[in-house]
Amino acid sequence: MKTTTLITPDGPFSVVVAAVPDGALPAGEPREQVLAAGWTDDVGSLLALVHPTLRPSAVGQETKPTENPTGLLAEAADAVRAYYDGDHGAPGRVPVLQASGPYRTHAWDVLREVKAGERLTYSEYAVRTGRPAAVRAAAGACAMNAAALFVPCHRILRTDGTLGGFRYGLPIKESLLAREAPAA
Repeated sequence: MKTTTLITPDGPFSVVVAAVPDGALPAGEPREQVLAAGWTDDVGSLLALVHPTLRPSAVGQETKPTENPTGLLAEAADAVRAYYDGDHGAPGRVPVLQASGPYRTHAWDVLREVKAGERLTYSEYAVRTGRPAAVRAAAGACAMNAAALFVPCHRILRTDGTLGGFRYGLPIKESLLAREAPAA
């Protein structure tokens, strides 16, 4: 497991990358994947979000961020920097792995297809997942998302158009949405 923490305009942002267990990925997928990410410098809080079947064995050990990341960790850090430099699609090009039941896992894949500048309500998001009546399950997928920014749950709003919740606080969600808004 490797971690790094970057300083962003929205505060510290940490990324957790690990080689995932054999059999956890389809053939041809890179073995290293982003398992968790978010606006915190507390890597332990991110590790707690990772599904137990994917959680690195080093969870009980102190995890110090890597000063000079390499491999996928460097790619993920570069994607975060690129995002803040205006390439809002960069995090979507980094491999991510999360585990849950079939619907939630599918919902996270669908969420990665929501483009920067696009805002969906939970109802619209449920429709995109193929289960229009699963609004609460779609909201649950956002709430349980461990890989913020790489799986852009901040682009989903309440059905009435208000922001709703965000694990890292509404000011960060507002900042991300404003950053992604099309230029007038």
